[in-house]
Amino acid sequence: MLLIRLRRRIGRPCPVRPTVRTRTAALIAVVPAAAALPFAVLKAGHWQLSADRHRLEFTARPRQGCPRCHGDGGWWVGGANPEMEACPCWSDRPELRIRLLPLSPCPDEPPF
Repeated sequence: MLLIRLRRRIGRPCPVRPTVRTRTAALIAVVPAAAALPFAVLKAGHWQLSADRHRLEFTARPRQGCPRCHGDGGWWVGGANPEMEACPCWSDRPELRIRLLPLSPCPDEPPF
């Protein structure tokens, strides 16, 4: 009976368990890629991220390959009072704000 049990155990392949080094190597490979992904998405979508303790704000940036503004974001309109006209490659895109912490209800100065 004991020999039958030993033969069954020896005949079965051992389950392969990942070692600590294998798991650590996998984490070292995955974590930087996961951390770099949001920055790549922001750059590809021509977005700028501004963050503080009250909000996250995503604003559009001018495209570098825009044939109208060539990445400057607009052009100067001549005349007596020259003004810069914004290019639609970034000015027509909406801004996104995500509130994190509410602003303090009391102002810094006294009301009187």
